[in-house]
Amino acid sequence: MTLAQALLPLVDLIFPPRCPLCGAGIGAQTGLCMTCWATLAIPGDPACGSCNRPFGDAMPDGGTCAPCLADPPRHAGIAAGTLYNDTSRKLVLAFKHGSRLALAPMMAGLMVPKLSFIDDEWLVVPVPLHRWRMWKRGYNQAAELARQITRRTGARLGVDVLERRKATPSLGGLGKLARKRVLSGVIAVRPSRIDLLKGRKVVLVDDVLTSGATSNACVSALRRAGAERVVIACFARVLDEALDTT
Repeated sequence: MTLAQALLPLVDLIFPPRCPLCGAGIGAQTGLCMTCWATLAIPGDPACGSCNRPFGDAMPDGGTCAPCLADPPRHAGIAAGTLYNDTSRKLVLAFKHGSRLALAPMMAGLMVPKLSFIDDEWLVVPVPLHRWRMWKRGYNQAAELARQITRRTGARLGVDVLERRKATPSLGGLGKLARKRVLSGVIAVRPSRIDLLKGRKVVLVDDVLTSGATSNACVSALRRAGAERVVIACFARVLDEALDTT
């Protein structure tokens, strides 16, 4: 038993565990109450064999969705802990902008079951922040999730494999081509980490996957540097059309 585990009863006595969303009493410091837990949208099967986009019941599991048919992805799948809805949005905002780092174990815990195939041969790489944003926020939320994933899977952490060479504006409201132009040449593999990627299987980690523009730029950089396979892992995936199928 670690010192932290030994002190948990005392911590719970002084600071009774409460749901980070609604404030209701709960059994442990990291978790949600049953009411809030039930409002999370967990993606299930059947799903696209290329990107894991949930299908309706009428579609066969392992088929290919229309977006992947039109534009085959360079990644090897997307492992999402939840679909982006009001509950996951509140968790992400508290984690990313509210400095609620204690949420990382729970959020990563929802991602790990989707990553049951990884072992100590995999490299876990977070989507990078630009240094100015890192200094302002004090931490990279994707890196915190990546650390939790490696603790649960035994995979190797590559926290500094990718770098964001310049700051970029928000991509919200931009079209696909505009997003691609903004991100052109922005994300790259650090020269000192290229040898680490040769023939490696990689999990790319982020908190939210929206349009995929940033993750696609990361996947391209990793593949150019020699990564054999890249799976994207996120806590919440924005797929409004899939919410009705879960």
